[in-house]
Amino acid sequence: MTGESFDGLISGGRRLTRSELDERAARAAQGFIDLGVGPGDSIALFLRNDFAFFEASIAAQRLAAYAVPINWHFKAEEVDYVLRDCGARIFVVHADLWPIVAHIVPDRVRVFVAPTPSEIAEAYGVAPDARGVPAGMQAWDEWVASQRPARDLPPPATDSMIYTSGTTGSPKAVRRNPASPEQAEKSAWIRRTVYGFTSDMVAGVPGPLYHSAPNSFGLRAAQMGRAVVLLPRFDPEDMLKAIERHRISHMFMVPTMFVRLLKLPGDVRAKYDLSSLRYIIHAAAPCPIEAKRGMIEWWGPIIHEFYGSTESSAVTLATSADSLKKPGTVGRPVAGAEIVIVGEDGQEAPIGAQGEIFTRIAGMPDFTYHNKPDKRVEIDRNGLITSGDVGYLDSDGYLFICDRKRDMVISGGVNIYPAEIESVALHMPQIRDCAVFGIPDDDFGEALMAVVEPQPGVDLTPDEIRVYLKQHLADYKTPKHIKIASDLPREDSGKIFKRRLRDPYWTKAGRTI
Repeated sequence: MTGESFDGLISGGRRLTRSELDERAARAAQGFIDLGVGPGDSIALFLRNDFAFFEASIAAQRLAAYAVPINWHFKAEEVDYVLRDCGARIFVVHADLWPIVAHIVPDRVRVFVAPTPSEIAEAYGVAPDARGVPAGMQAWDEWVASQRPARDLPPPATDSMIYTSGTTGSPKAVRRNPASPEQAEKSAWIRRTVYGFTSDMVAGVPGPLYHSAPNSFGLRAAQMGRAVVLLPRFDPEDMLKAIERHRISHMFMVPTMFVRLLKLPGDVRAKYDLSSLRYIIHAAAPCPIEAKRGMIEWWGPIIHEFYGSTESSAVTLATSADSLKKPGTVGRPVAGAEIVIVGEDGQEAPIGAQGEIFTRIAGMPDFTYHNKPDKRVEIDRNGLITSGDVGYLDSDGYLFICDRKRDMVISGGVNIYPAEIESVALHMPQIRDCAVFGIPDDDFGEALMAVVEPQPGVDLTPDEIRVYLKQHLADYKTPKHIKIASDLPREDSGKIFKRRLRDPYWTKAGRTI
């Protein structure tokens, strides 16, 4: 039972004790200082879930710099945008990912390459000759070991700077102001209250650390808990094995994981000892009521849900009892949180009436969008902010999400913005116009659908479109469904009337969005 006694990070057969992690983060911090990194600077990470991710992130936080995790599914041009926009001083990348981006990293950026560990390589089918640090490149592990450890640094003051796409199709980074001691305590309180953190917890991290909630959960668990178990990728039965082997007590999950776990055969589900589990928190996507109920019946009343965003932090909490009493709720406001529902008339909506959701939580450091302060202003209403979700509060103060005012798709807990995909598709010469939107999907909650109108006289197939999109976008942004059509419905302004294309799929599924 490794997790009962080990204190530190676990990944496959590798271990990094807490003292080793602290020492390596201190050495990386001093190395960063010697390279000229200071408060407010950016350190970009193109890494899967690995020890190097924690070392570099914690080192950045100790310097009041920003670790900038980059989705490793991104193609080179997407990575290039982030590196240039954040002004990265340092770039830490896994060995097998380096060839993808080697030609686009600016000369001014100092690059460190981390070897791809065997458990990650095996999970993603990385060839043995692609796992090591290429000749002539600076190895992260060796460089860290060669630095002297920084001493007398203040406690971490910054969070990671997470890029979250916008409806304009241009990714924007949430840059939270450094936290004061009081604000840091508020953040710690949220993690104890919403994430259920305890000093003796063994935290499992099955989600990618480039996402906001797994990033916050994993990094803070490494500092506030005991052991953190990194899963190279999510596999339902592998997760159950890890829970039993390491006695995992806490996890952040997304509803897609629940759906896939519940699809395991009964004998497989009963095969593993899950008695160590004490607190499961989920968010990031709508959770099917049946999946929530099924997980509570299986794992017990330890399933919790919060509503929030990278910008807002967690503003609600729903316990298992709440979810059973109020199916579909995302909970009630946590202490210090305020939720206001704004109707179409711009006024606060009455109880039970739908409107756009605006929130804030007292005591949290404010944020801006890096290089896009105007975008921050756009979502603000008297100090409250919105993610574009539409919902209502019932008479007991429970929040329900009904719709999304903005055109975002949440597939498997991942935010995907159709505007970005449409922008790329329209650069394909054979395409005249297109509309991308989400449709119901049993596994992922939503799947991407693209309806494409070719240029007059052009024959175009879905496969040709997919090949083009995958050359420019991460694979998960390539629509699962592509339909060729003509005469797309348009509003008087000429804009595609997307709801006419999208709504029949949701109506057929008995749902609205």
